[in-house]
Amino acid sequence: MNKRDATSGPSDVQQITLRGPAELADALPYLMGFHPNDSVVMVALHGGRGRFGGRLRLGIPQDPGEWAPVADQLAQSLIEGSEQRDARPDAIVVFLCQDPAEGESASQTMERLRPLAQRLRRACGALDVPVLEALCISDGRYWSYCCPDPRCCPAEGNPLALPGTTVMAAAAAYAGVQVRGSLRDMEARLLPWESAAAQEQERALDSAGAVLVSRILDVDGRGEVAGETLRVARDLMERLGSAPVAAPAEADRADDGLIT
Repeated sequence: MNKRDATSGPSDVQQITLRGPAELADALPYLMGFHPNDSVVMVALHGGRGRFGGRLRLGIPQDPGEWAPVADQLAQSLIEGSEQRDARPDAIVVFLCQDPAEGESASQTMERLRPLAQRLRRACGALDVPVLEALCISDGRYWSYCCPDPRCCPAEGNPLALPGTTVMAAAAAYAGVQVRGSLRDMEARLLPWESAAAQEQERALDSAGAVLVSRILDVDGRGEVAGETLRVARDLMERLGSAPVAAPAEADRADDGLIT
């Protein structure tokens, strides 16, 4: 296996050294704070020890015809953004994360995404920043697009480490870093309700909106609407402030943290 070192964090804090694709794949959720399914993730590396720098994420375009311009834009954005915040990257690590489509195996997913990995490698190389490693993560396994040795990177891929069993997991737990599920889970919690109560709310909002628009268009009416809005908002804040305090659910605490 091509051994590569990537050290997370600047030199004045505790450092974790990652060796090889397996530990890079395991570190990805801790770098992002969640499991980035259906995503391209690019991480800038700085210095001879490969200190992690800026990172970006984008959903994988469904149309392969978009891969070339997207790859160019992602490479340019990460490199220029790194230069503005810190310094020009010395290298980049690429992750392609996607579960198999219906009727597709994880190996087939990896092969289907190979042209995107090649586009990203060429886009970064054209800007004189090499891609040190490009990994595909799919259905609990990972593949390296850069390692040609089947002894360590077989065609069927390698299984990801069990959650919580690696050095990175231990270091993250010690530092209080939490992985908040997958991106798909986070998006699902923000989807609108589809119950009968939600439909009733939509009808009420539509009715109220129709009345408010006509009042807002009137010169005198818009002032009255502004005053009423402030009074209702103040009343709502007071009611929330005086409401009984219940033990917050874990999901509520996570949402509060994200909003903060």
